[in-house]
Amino acid sequence: MALAELPRLRRRGVLGLGLAVALRCAGASAQSSAHAQAAALFDEYWERTAVMFPEWASYRGDHRFGDRLDDGSPGARERWYALVRELKARLQALPRAQLDAQDRLSVDVLTRRLDYSLAMEPHEGFASMTVNASPWPFQAGFHDLLNAVPMASEPQARQVLARMAAYPGRVEQEIAKLRTGMAAGWVPPRHALEIALQQLDTQLAQHGSASIYFEPFKRPGSDVPEATREQLRAEGAAAVDQQVLPALQRLRDFVAGDYIARAPREGGLVRYPDGAAVYAKVVRSQTTTNLTPDEIHAIGLDQLARAQQGMEAVRREVGFAGDMEAFRRFLNTDPRFFKHSGEEVLAGYRDIIKRVEPELPRLFAQLPRAPVGVRALPAFMGTGAVESYDGPSLDGARPGWFNANAAAYAVRPTWGMEAIALHEAVPGHHLQIARAAELTALPTFRRAQGFTAFAEGWGLYAETLGPELGLYQDPYSRYGFYANQAWRAARLVVDTGIHARGWTRQRALEVMAAGTGMERNRVEFEVDRYISAPGQALAYMIGELKFIELREKARTALGARFDIRKFHMAVLDQGQLPLDLLERVVEEWIAAPVAFTP
Repeated sequence: MALAELPRLRRRGVLGLGLAVALRCAGASAQSSAHAQAAALFDEYWERTAVMFPEWASYRGDHRFGDRLDDGSPGARERWYALVRELKARLQALPRAQLDAQDRLSVDVLTRRLDYSLAMEPHEGFASMTVNASPWPFQAGFHDLLNAVPMASEPQARQVLARMAAYPGRVEQEIAKLRTGMAAGWVPPRHALEIALQQLDTQLAQHGSASIYFEPFKRPGSDVPEATREQLRAEGAAAVDQQVLPALQRLRDFVAGDYIARAPREGGLVRYPDGAAVYAKVVRSQTTTNLTPDEIHAIGLDQLARAQQGMEAVRREVGFAGDMEAFRRFLNTDPRFFKHSGEEVLAGYRDIIKRVEPELPRLFAQLPRAPVGVRALPAFMGTGAVESYDGPSLDGARPGWFNANAAAYAVRPTWGMEAIALHEAVPGHHLQIARAAELTALPTFRRAQGFTAFAEGWGLYAETLGPELGLYQDPYSRYGFYANQAWRAARLVVDTGIHARGWTRQRALEVMAAGTGMERNRVEFEVDRYISAPGQALAYMIGELKFIELREKARTALGARFDIRKFHMAVLDQGQLPLDLLERVVEEWIAAPVAFTP
């Protein structure tokens, strides 16, 4: 090469470098623009949803609309589905190739959520059956909503009073919805409505300051003057008697009259118009899989047999002389396995959580800041009601709450308490949901919204971590673990049996009792729950099996490099995901196994 050519080559190199830099800058600019578009759309979805569903917003700590109730009118339903279609179209129009991996995941998560919602648009009759025997029926939820407002100031107390004033109108909307469903052949079975009437009667028997609806007025903030507190209490008691209870009485009269008169003797979606199609969609959205009811039924039978083997092993370990049926009777009746009061139940759960919390760093690289408390479920839910969890607010002002059935102290054995505490509190729902709330780099909807298969799958997976956290040290607590596994496996069998195979309530009770050995009132509560909330109970074990599958997949792929602490953060630090998207996240983590936090 001639020396004279060198300057020209250098100039070409400089020009080429400049072009490359320009192209990279243009690419970065395009990616930045695409991210901004996506982020704005995610925020808009969250904001418009909060406006349309102010009750939902309150549960998540957004109290801007705390004086309003959801609009239960047909027009509101139409507006919601119009919004869903609009948002989905705008998501599809985003320049996906220019989005980074996190934005693409957010698009996929939100698209899935909208798709599940749109799938149910044609099924207004199914959506109308809100008065039922599920753990979350319309007739039993208003007190929770009132308690979602902090009551730290007089304006917040006024929000609660405004909601109480609006409640009669909201109940009338719900009655209209029930009538619409009834006209289309959608009414819950008679037994479920009898349970709803019992719950309504219990609530209607308590007036004024003795009512569960007065509870918010027992805790106005310290910055509220005492004279104002007294005034708020008086207004609260009056609102209970003049607004809330008359509305509940109106609901009760309708249910006890026209509604229950049209109720079928048996439930099960297969018995309703287009019920098989509805159930297929419900199964898909609750499990976030393409599993069919028949496939899920078979999985349930297999997992139930495995759990029963564990229960039998415990019987042999303790040297019990009788058969399994006799062993179950012993476990469900011997005084050593029962507390003496509801307060003892709450104290027992607090003690379990206190023992577990110091052990959590062995399995988790990071823990949430929000604390978890233990409180009693409302007594009117009955002794068969299962424990539950209410998450903290996004701003951390409200803690997480493990709701225990303290009223069931005389019928609920203590050998199941460790597994339940792991599921509902730590490292189950509280650790997962409180951690998600703190992931501020994620879009708000991914921090606060969930998928049942992920949330309940994680809760059930958390029960398997007991030995590593110092629990299940005695054989009876281990029996409690296996009994819980049998309970969730039986759900797969019974839910699909009722809704896809047309099982009667009696047959479902018999299968549930034989498979789990649970006490009678629990079996009845469970079966009535499955009848009233189709498909929801399938999510637990389907989700658990996926978490276990992905953990073992990562362990096999990484060998000595596998770190359980990092694996747990990998699956938790993306918020709640459909199970197939969770698998995608884990596969990406296997390729680069670091504990990543968005």
